[in-house]
Amino acid sequence: MLPAAHRLTDGDLFRRVSRRGRRAAATTVVVHVLPADPESPRASRVGFVVSKAVGNAVVRNRVRRRLRHAAAEQASSWGSGELVVVRALPAAATASYADLAEDLASCLRRATRAVPAGASS
Repeated sequence: MLPAAHRLTDGDLFRRVSRRGRRAAATTVVVHVLPADPESPRASRVGFVVSKAVGNAVVRNRVRRRLRHAAAEQASSWGSGELVVVRALPAAATASYADLAEDLASCLRRATRAVPAGASS
């Protein structure tokens, strides 16, 4: 489970990260990363978007749980204070946990590599 300190829950922050953050996509997910604000050090936070296009409620919740678990495993490799939004694509409904975790890790590497440390948009 992802600790409360690492959850992104504010709708305004979701929009800001999605619009200004660096984007990386894979078959099952799209990841947006907004670098840390150097003036307000906090733990990195992640939020998930799983729309009805992914499937019914049971499928969406299963995808969300798998992504949350994969993100919790990878949270130690993130820089401090980064804001991350993970959007599941319809292909996530039929993907295995290993595929979701691999796509998430790949997208996070690409999105964070492209953002210079301490830079803000």
